[in-house]
Amino acid sequence: MAQDGLNYRDAGVDIDAGNRLVNLIKPLVKATMRPGADAEIGGFGGVFDLKRAGFTDPLLVATTDGVGTKLKIAIETGKHDTIGIDLVAMCVNDLVVQGAEPLFFLDYFATGRLSPETGAQIVRGIALACKESGCALIGGETAEMPGMYADGDYDLAGFSVGAVERSQLLPRPDVAAGDVILGLASAGVHSNGYSLVRRIVERAGLDWEAPSPFSDGESVGTALLTPTRLYVKSVLSVVRGTGAVKALAHITGGGITENLPRVLPKGTLAQIDLSIFTLPPVFRWLAQAGGVAPEEMLRAFNCGVGMAVVVAADDAARVADAFTQAGESVVRLGVIATGEGEARVVYDGSLATT
Repeated sequence: MAQDGLNYRDAGVDIDAGNRLVNLIKPLVKATMRPGADAEIGGFGGVFDLKRAGFTDPLLVATTDGVGTKLKIAIETGKHDTIGIDLVAMCVNDLVVQGAEPLFFLDYFATGRLSPETGAQIVRGIALACKESGCALIGGETAEMPGMYADGDYDLAGFSVGAVERSQLLPRPDVAAGDVILGLASAGVHSNGYSLVRRIVERAGLDWEAPSPFSDGESVGTALLTPTRLYVKSVLSVVRGTGAVKALAHITGGGITENLPRVLPKGTLAQIDLSIFTLPPVFRWLAQAGGVAPEEMLRAFNCGVGMAVVVAADDAARVADAFTQAGESVVRLGVIATGEGEARVVYDGSLATT
């Protein structure tokens, strides 16, 4: 007897669900429209008109990233509305450190079994962050992959392109000893170190719905899903408005220790004064509950500083004031000094974790 024929849905892929997701997100995508992109979706590729964006001698800058195991908290709590903000932030914050204005963004969403409603929540966060950053969501890919991911699990990846006038590319070549390092406050853990975060939560015997020991009125899961801060508007306004920013570093995985040297020239070192650090409550709790050593905290987490800014000493006060006026909390982290060989960070004092 002949067996009944199979179709794609029998294999675990629902084309109709994919079409429903596209219809749900179309208005979200359209809301990200900006000069150079009409923000329509459905074609085989997204088109961007660089001339209409107003550049004359542009360099393109491209970034790609994900949000790591922070996804596990979103999946296990069923809270999917902010993880898309993280995805965009991890890409556009990397663009802006080179002085680039984010132009457009594309996302990749892979799941074992597509829930259009969950997908729409994720894209809502992506679209919100794109709009906040001034970049158009011009396309993406949704992949339903049964057997690759368990039902309910998903993964995200993002890709963004920005542009900067050739003369305004960062870091500038004049970073030198005597320059001042400023820090812009983070919104929390952002999107790095979550494998360690989840291990600490497990070690503390907490579940995601337990009251947060570091954030009043929130559950552990909700507090740890606080999205990555978007620095695009404030950074671009200060870079363009002051003309004084020499270098920027997005403080992600590796912390200040690994990220700041990436924008410093050979023969320099960054002297960071740890006495100025007042660790936000979430980091104090992670250090104490996990028994995490101060040097490991500084390599695993941003420790309250999401962006580092290098300026000449004479410009430090006005740049700090400009960032404050743009809505950022600013602290003076240290200075650039003369070193030997590859750029590196040295810490003065000790990190107070209690």
